Amino acid sequence: MTASIALVDDDRNILASISITLQSEGFGVRVYSDGKMALEALLDAPPDLVVLDIKMPSMDGMEVLRRLREKSMIPVIFLTSKDDELDEALGLALGADDYIAKPFSQRLLIARIRALLRRTEARHSELSPDNASQSRENAVITRGRLVMDPARHRVSWEGKDVNLTVTEFLILEALAQRPGFVKSRDQLMDTAYQDDVYVDDRTIDSHIKRLRRKFRQVDNQFKSIETLYGIGYRFAEE
Repeated sequence: MTASIALVDDDRNILASISITLQSEGFGVRVYSDGKMALEALLDAPPDLVVLDIKMPSMDGMEVLRRLREKSMIPVIFLTSKDDELDEALGLALGADDYIAKPFSQRLLIARIRALLRRTEARHSELSPDNASQSRENAVITRGRLVMDPARHRVSWEGKDVNLTVTEFLILEALAQRPGFVKSRDQLMDTAYQDDVYVDDRTIDSHIKRLRRKFRQVDNQFKSIETLYGIGYRFAEE
């Protein structure tokens, strides 16, 4: 089936240009130039992926994402201002899966979209009855108070649900599979992105901060994701 992409940007030239490119690549495209109207449409009829600009009138991209994440885990790629680290950090902190700085190559955007859709599809495919019936014991990861069910994309801590994006889930899964062992940023980038798509270290660091923040919402003493400065991260053994 054709993947549907929602483009949200108040620059109509960008909307037209990206829309034409995406359609030529075989995607279904929906465009919105107003954040408030886009939010209503995204919740009413969710697309497969959202490309979301930050700076918009009426309701900016940050607010759109914040409200979207209250009800949906749709994959989101943020469009940020060039070299604006604050935009990138805030976007990832609010739950974006990826970001691209303007001005950007449309080839890069297509590559990021395809990479994120593949990650999402790989996760969703595990929900099929055939896959769900294969090795159920191995499907669930239990590490002390953490329980991860990849087949259902569910995570809980001390029995309380923690809602993660696809990217956050993959990073946590990589750490939890071998507690006590260190994963470098490069290894986590390979795990989460799995494609020849450039992602810098700040992206992984921002995802880790977001993971910690989500777990501390259910346990303010959460300290199981440890940083080894200059090396990487590990999931602490209990």
